[in-house]
Formats: sequence, structure tokens, C-alpha cells
Amino acid sequence: MSRRRVVFVVGSGRSGTSTMAGTLRTLGLHVPQPEVVADATNPKGFGEPRWVVDLHHELLQRSNVQVSDARPRAWLDTGTTSGDHATRERVAAWLEEQFSVADELVVKDPRASWFLGLWRAAADRCDATSAYVTMLRPVTEVVGSKQTYYGQMGAGSDQGAITRTAAWVNMMLHTERATRGQQRAFVHYGDLLDDWTQPVFALGEAFDLQGVKTAMAVDIAEVHRFIDPSLRRVTMTWDDIGVPDRLRELADETWQALDAIAADDSEKNREWCDQLRTAYAGQYAEAEAFAHSTVVAQRRRAAADARRDALEEAPSRSAADRVPHAVRAMVPPAARQKLRRVMGRERPQGSA
Repeated sequence: MSRRRVVFVVGSGRSGTSTMAGTLRTLGLHVPQPEVVADATNPKGFGEPRWVVDLHHELLQRSNVQVSDARPRAWLDTGTTSGDHATRERVAAWLEEQFSVADELVVKDPRASWFLGLWRAAADRCDATSAYVTMLRPVTEVVGSKQTYYGQMGAGSDQGAITRTAAWVNMMLHTERATRGQQRAFVHYGDLLDDWTQPVFALGEAFDLQGVKTAMAVDIAEVHRFIDPSLRRVTMTWDDIGVPDRLRELADETWQALDAIAADDSEKNREWCDQLRTAYAGQYAEAEAFAHSTVVAQRRRAAADARRDALEEAPSRSAADRVPHAVRAMVPPAARQKLRRVMGRERPQGSA
């Protein structure tokens, strides 16, 4: 069997995906270089390959999908984009290059969930085994962290919280569906911070990761220094986030279902997620129907703004240009030519 392994760390952003990727990297798995540079929102580093982030950004733009998109149909759009043959060839070629560096890779990017089929196909072409770690963190903490570090959305904080909560439900339920039938595990962010050795060494055994199974004492000590419980800087509750009751109830039940799958990845719990995904699609369709008039009004306003901008940017037209073509055609050619010379739009023949 091939020793090649690629672990995809997936789930919503601000769920501890960076901490998991950094831990696996410290224990010996290879994060393709160069990585996204750490910043104030993630001072310990993102653990994200720059090439992967750029690729996903490009594919999302082609799909007209946002990183945190609440629309159920967004999954169809990204699926269509990632089915492109040239894109599949490109990803497989890049992944093969990374395996020339190391046999065990970790690929992390919150955008990756939109394109798991693309990555699975690439891993298969490279004769590598795919495995998936979905990070779990309470939705209120995820939304609160995004509000804190990424700013507000829409007209106010409540609107941003609603959109981000809906996007979390959409992302997590479809990620669960996309990883079925594969080697996978669900890890609570809180468990990783409390005692990382238990979930991470369990992953090493489940996924047969030599980097984890043969980790040296110096590597383990380095992970202890890397994981800082204070990284959990946002601990909000529903009292801090204004979300409608129906969406709140659906988000709570989604959390309960994912928590159940983390303990027992059974058909019963998968069916529970299927039911929630259907319920979410129905709730979202209702919201779209209610907001249809607003959408139409926004489209009309955007079209009107575009027409106004085009008129402001276009060069001023002469009075002659504003005369209908049919009327201009009635003027004899010689007279039209004379009029142009008089208006300075045409020089007399032979002039310098």
C-alpha cells in the first residue's frame, strides 16, 4: 500500500482549524510551502498553503460563491466549477509535487469544504489516502469570533450574525455529507485546547499517520508550547447574538447532531443530519421568498446606478450626435460634410 497520506482539516473558519493544522505540522506532517503569513487574527499562524488559498479564491469567484455562503445552491455552483477537467489536472499536478517533498501532508483552508470532491479525485490520482478532520466549535463562538476579528456585515450586527449563523449551518451540514464514506474524524476545539494529546494521537492511529505515531518527545513538547488555551478568546452565547428563534433552533440542533456524530458516526446520526439539511434548505427558500421584493429593488437600483455612471463617464455628445440617424440621412452628403467642417469635426481636404 502507498504510504502517501493527505489530511484535510475542514469545517467553518474560526473553529480551531489552524490549531489542528499547526499541531499536525509540528508532529511531522508537511504543510506545503509557502504558508499564509500570521496576523493579529491568528497570531500562531494559519497553517494554510498559499497556493491552496489562492486556488480556492479563484474557484469561488468563478462560482460566484462567498467563503461563508448561506445559500444551499452554492454547493451546486462550486461542484460544477470543480468538475472542470483542466482544474482537476492542475490540482493533481500540484499535489504530486508536494508528495515529492513528504509522504504525509496536511492541507487546511476553510474554503476547502466547497471543493472536497476535487481534492479527493486529485489524491486518488496521486495514489494517496485522503482523511478528513472536521473541527467543531459552538456556533455562537464561531459567529462571535468572526464578528470580532472580521468585522460586521450588512446593515448592522444582527444582520451579520444572522448571515453567519446560516452560513455555519450550511457549511457544517454539507461538509458532513461530503466526507461520508471516507476516513474522517470530528474533533471539538475545546478538547484540543484542554488536552490535545487525546484527540490528536487518536487521529494518528485512525489515519495511520507515521508522523504522529512516531512523534519524538521534543515534538510533543513543541506542541505543548504551540497550543495555548488563551487562543479561545471569544466565548459568546445566544444572549450576545441577535438571531431569529427558528434559525437559532436549527443551529442548536445542527450542533447536537454533529456532536452525536463525533461520538458515534452511525447511520442514525447521519440521517439526522440529512433531515436538518432538508429543513435548512426549506427555511432558506422561505427567507428568499420573503425577501424577493427587496432583491428586485436592489437589482433595479444597481441597474439605475450603472446607467447613471455610464452617462457620467461617457464623453459629451454634440447636438448633431443626438439627431436621429433617419433624420441625418435626409441631409445631402455635401451639406453634411460642410456642417462637419463648420462644427470643427472634420478638416478641409489638403489642410495641414
